Amino acid sequence: MNKKNLPKAIRPTATHEAGPAPAAPPPAVAAHRPAKPAATVAARKAASPKAAAPDSRRARAKKLVERFSLWSGAAGLIPLPFVDAFAVGGVQMQMLRRISLIYEIPFSANMGKALIASTAGSMIPASSVVGAASVIKGVPVVGTAVGAVAMPALSAGATYAIGMAFVQHFDTGGTLLDFSPPDYREFIKTQKESFKR
Repeated sequence: MNKKNLPKAIRPTATHEAGPAPAAPPPAVAAHRPAKPAATVAARKAASPKAAAPDSRRARAKKLVERFSLWSGAAGLIPLPFVDAFAVGGVQMQMLRRISLIYEIPFSANMGKALIASTAGSMIPASSVVGAASVIKGVPVVGTAVGAVAMPALSAGATYAIGMAFVQHFDTGGTLLDFSPPDYREFIKTQKESFKR
């Protein structure tokens, strides 16, 4: 059978022989969206953490340290010995993680625990007093009263000093890998004094 013998309804036309006609290109997606004002784009760029000025990062980190110091003081109110110390350590870990986020420093929980422990160890008088305040809570009545007064103040001060040491270190371009607690011993001492005022 050739083309001429086929009925007219199924006879191929020139468009069928050449294949299907190409589809019309879809309309541009951008044509359907309203243009974003330049001010909105500029505001988003300014709000991004990478575009934050060093002074604003330090101010945010300092506020964070102050807030976590208060939480650490609240954790010091826990009446159970050793549980309060673990709670304070957890608050300090969370503080270090959040400071690392502000400065875009990679954070590792294991390294954070080790650094906080060694930083607290570099403040030996304060850390031993915090431990003693926690242990004294085990003494009935008197120990609980003394520990409830001493532990919140000591843990809040220690948390503030540790937090500000990390803020200072990150401000100078340091990371968790090159943090050396003995280098910040004097800085921590001055921060504890400023926290008492």
